[in-house]
Amino acid sequence: MWRAVASVLPRAKVPGGRVCCLLLAQKGRSLLTRSTQHCWQSPALGFHTTQLLSMKALIQKVEALDKGHFVRVEWEDGSESHYPCVWLRDNCQCPRCFLRSAGARRLLFEDLDVNIVVKEVTLADRKKVSITWPDEHSSDYEAEWLRKRCFSEKARAEMREDLFLPEHQYWGSDLQLPKMPFEEVLYNDESAYKWLCTLKKVGIVLLTGAAAREGELLKLGHRIGFLRLTFYGPTWQVQDKADANNVAYTTGKLCFHTDYPALQHPPGVQFLHCIKQTAAGGESEVVDGFHVCSKLKEQNPQAYQILSSTAVDYTDVGVDFCEFAVQCKQRIIDVDARGQAVRINYNNATRDTVFDIPAEKVRPFYAALKEFNDLLNSTEHKFTYKLKPGDVVTMDNWRVLHGRQSYPPGAELTRHLEGAYADWDVVMSRLRLLRRRVLGRD
Repeated sequence: MWRAVASVLPRAKVPGGRVCCLLLAQKGRSLLTRSTQHCWQSPALGFHTTQLLSMKALIQKVEALDKGHFVRVEWEDGSESHYPCVWLRDNCQCPRCFLRSAGARRLLFEDLDVNIVVKEVTLADRKKVSITWPDEHSSDYEAEWLRKRCFSEKARAEMREDLFLPEHQYWGSDLQLPKMPFEEVLYNDESAYKWLCTLKKVGIVLLTGAAAREGELLKLGHRIGFLRLTFYGPTWQVQDKADANNVAYTTGKLCFHTDYPALQHPPGVQFLHCIKQTAAGGESEVVDGFHVCSKLKEQNPQAYQILSSTAVDYTDVGVDFCEFAVQCKQRIIDVDARGQAVRINYNNATRDTVFDIPAEKVRPFYAALKEFNDLLNSTEHKFTYKLKPGDVVTMDNWRVLHGRQSYPPGAELTRHLEGAYADWDVVMSRLRLLRRRVLGRD
């Protein structure tokens, strides 16, 4: 199994100099460091979470605090957790309050007393906390269930890592493009799991060996769940077209961009399947947008602030799957509460002539965007490769910007890619389901 893992985990730089999932070659063998083993055993979990969940959670003591508004749990290892009683009552797991077959809460919020306190709290066999509420309703909470939901900063960070896989492995021109066989991803759960974990962490994976014909992406869509329908159809054909309704349907150079920022919710993942490739030109280029954002924030914080706060107008008008007239406002760099980039919305081709900002702010915006664009195009950051018939590149469309070098026009069709989109919600859903099958746990 480790040889299969070695074939898809890239040797790439990690932000902050930290190394994870790097392979060491010795006498023809792939040796995995301890951190790599934990990363593969559960890429969705950090090392401490893996340790935490592998331990049997046992409770030493339980008591009510703050006049019954909190329950304190002391664990066998000496650590402790504090649980607000309103949260405990809200999350009662009994059949009256929780529909287990749907994993959904039955308790109506209007029936919840936000000032509730416990009447009695007891410990059963060090594995279960039982609470009696003032109305005599009883709730039981398993120790492991409680420990996973501890409110400490460390436990919450571990749960975020478990649920959302936020770690990113940055790269530049030194990218070792991760590759996996297309057929293995379709029919082998372990391979599909590695594919999606790598896609989430690195942002790009090349699948090889697909048939050089239309329709292969429909199989990939079925593998994850379903594809995203857009105004260009469930799939779309990238080739030189007369009266093209998209700049991609020409032979010209495509600058670095993310797809579809004209939509309120741009597609999270893009698939491009090479069916026919031109002999001259047509090379693909990619750049890690999050890596470039970190460089911009370091080098020019003001430019970063402008691009992460200015709403840019995007438009897309035409006829394809149906007639469309799309209009949207997006910030070039979407950030989270900590100011870290979480989505890039940049497509120079569909950036509108309408610009809804004060005139005096226009030139500073252009200067900031020029610096960002220059970083995208620096030889240090961009990676160039050429797709072959049967290759399917899968990319994080919120993170990885892609482009294409021009190629000569001809009387006959010389280059043909089929494209499709998927939403991250669909991809992450499939990843979690595969994790259950491959690792045997949620």
